[in-house]
Amino acid sequence: MSFLDPVRLLLLLGLPVLVAAYVVMQVRRGRYAVRFTNLALLDKVAPAKPGWRRHLPAAAFLLMLGLFVTGFARPAADVRVPREQATIMLAVDVSASMEATDVRPNRLEAAKDAARTFLGRVPDRFNIGLVAFSGTASVAVPPTTDRQAMRTAIDGLRLGPRTAIGEGIIASLDAIAGFGAQFGEDAPPGRVVLLSDGTNTAGRSPEEGARRAVQARVPVSTIAYGTPEGVMIQGGREIPVPVDGPALERLAQDSGGRFYEAASGDELRGVYEDIGSSIGYRTEQREIWGWFIAAGLLLSCAVAAGSLLWFSRLP
Repeated sequence: MSFLDPVRLLLLLGLPVLVAAYVVMQVRRGRYAVRFTNLALLDKVAPAKPGWRRHLPAAAFLLMLGLFVTGFARPAADVRVPREQATIMLAVDVSASMEATDVRPNRLEAAKDAARTFLGRVPDRFNIGLVAFSGTASVAVPPTTDRQAMRTAIDGLRLGPRTAIGEGIIASLDAIAGFGAQFGEDAPPGRVVLLSDGTNTAGRSPEEGARRAVQARVPVSTIAYGTPEGVMIQGGREIPVPVDGPALERLAQDSGGRFYEAASGDELRGVYEDIGSSIGYRTEQREIWGWFIAAGLLLSCAVAAGSLLWFSRLP
């Protein structure tokens, strides 16, 4: 929580002064009682002392003032509100290593299944596109709200040789820029979600892609899927294809995105839902002073009721 007018909190410095004044009044009241010399008679005619209850109205009054002053300082809290629109490019690695079966039924099929889940997660007004990359990168679907076109393209993803992660990022950025050009300064925010097992073997480097992303102000969130024990079968031989999570984590950090790890199809679906939630909402500050004023008013009513009940008078 923060305050939009924190200087007003200086009014809270008056509360210790009120506390001191209350203590002085209680001390003086005790001295006046002692001046009555016939203490036996005083004990008989004086009403029973309310004890600790007599301090409750004063304590509640001070707390009420504190709530009012806090509300006067315009407290604000971070609130997640839905985005109206966004442009997202899914960049999917279709290199041969995606045939590894350490993620069932294999990495590519698990990723395709998770991508379909993602489509159902994000708001309908979001424009989503698809880039497939192996040794080169191509835009399979430019940003669109046509979910059926995206599903068809996802179903049609096929494996190819080598891995060009940097090319996949740059192709995604170009697609976002080309789509946003029609909106001018009102272009919706963009995001790239890149799925790969992390080892770049062709084209421009992931570092170059990250620099381009920073310049375009488009974060790249990465998902490292697979396990260190992953292998693919080529020419009857098992070839190790371990996931390179650290490389994808650096890419996400350098571009301002988020990094995720997923070693199974179920985890991939959960990761996609998390990304869809973060893209679908933005955090903004909203004033919550009303809660403090309402609490202060309720407390004042409680003080009045307690005073009438115990002392038959208002404080």
